[in-house]
Amino acid sequence: MIVARAAPSFEAAFRESLVDAAIVDVGAIGSTAGSSDDAWLAVSLAREFPSVPFFAVLPLRAADAPVLAQCASNEFADVLVDGVDDGAARELVFRQSFSSRFAAALGAPPPALKLVSPIQRRAWYYIVAQAGRPVRTEALAGFLKVTREHLSRTFADSGAPNLKRVIDLVRLIAAAELAKNPGYDVRDVARVLGFASSSHLSTTAQRIVGTKPASLTRLRTIDLVERFVRGHGRSRA
Repeated sequence: MIVARAAPSFEAAFRESLVDAAIVDVGAIGSTAGSSDDAWLAVSLAREFPSVPFFAVLPLRAADAPVLAQCASNEFADVLVDGVDDGAARELVFRQSFSSRFAAALGAPPPALKLVSPIQRRAWYYIVAQAGRPVRTEALAGFLKVTREHLSRTFADSGAPNLKRVIDLVRLIAAAELAKNPGYDVRDVARVLGFASSSHLSTTAQRIVGTKPASLTRLRTIDLVERFVRGHGRSRA
């Protein structure tokens, strides 16, 4: 969790790591000099980062109607009522977080990938749960309670793609989603998803789906999977 007390540091957090959800305290707007400007700037960022659900926190008084209207116009995901939703806030935020929605959208592996065995599907579930963050094969093997060698060998059975290529495909699907945010450029996307550099993201995109990062903004998940299965699923000897 990152706590930001000013709009510049709040915005900077989006470019430092993958933000699952943003919570803006709008209840104090107008009560302290300078607080309104910072809060409104934070509210406006919801349009810059639509992949990230924004939540407003406020007491929900009658006088808060204009603030609520502004949050609605900026497409906030929900409102957390201060002192009422405290116990449920974690669950309310978690189920709409970027990682949760990403994992739910990719809950079942696309049929074209031919991931049908139990170990392949459990591995896929673990990979998509990371929402594009780096996945270490050691950690995945530990989760599945098998050796790395056994995992790599059995994952690619029956014509399925190589494990590391599937990991990269999922990371590129996440990159494509984030690249559609007006507030991100290619360097930002590479940074928040843990690529070594924008060049690393570029070479990965070329190798896995045969396209440049700039093209990710117009490609859907189904487009990326189709490009992947057309000759990019296995390492060349």
